[in-house]
Amino acid sequence: MTISETSKKYGITADTLRYYEKIGLIPNVKRKINGVRDYSEEDCKWIEFVKCMRDSGIQIDALIKYITLFYQGDETREVRKEILIEQRDLLLNKISGIQESLNKLNHKIDIYNTNLIEIENELK
Repeated sequence: MTISETSKKYGITADTLRYYEKIGLIPNVKRKINGVRDYSEEDCKWIEFVKCMRDSGIQIDALIKYITLFYQGDETREVRKEILIEQRDLLLNKISGIQESLNKLNHKIDIYNTNLIEIENELK
């Protein structure tokens, strides 16, 4: 797949794909004879992984470290697992904070709804 096809498929700009490739998040993208990038199925799996992790707020440095370790082989499994656990814990804390904010918003909305019912009852 070309960079523009890949960009459209994953909703990522071509510049972002180039950047991810440059910093090692999408390793070893092959090129055609004319120099045009040719994203393989494996490349697309890395893109899906990186996009998912970035959408959830995982830092680029953690992803670079994870992918670098991945290519070093099985002896890095435990370290990679620790990275994923650490990132999961950060995400869980973030979710908890978002849930708390959502609860406060719902409470505020309930207050408005209660006040509206009271006002409507007064108008009867």
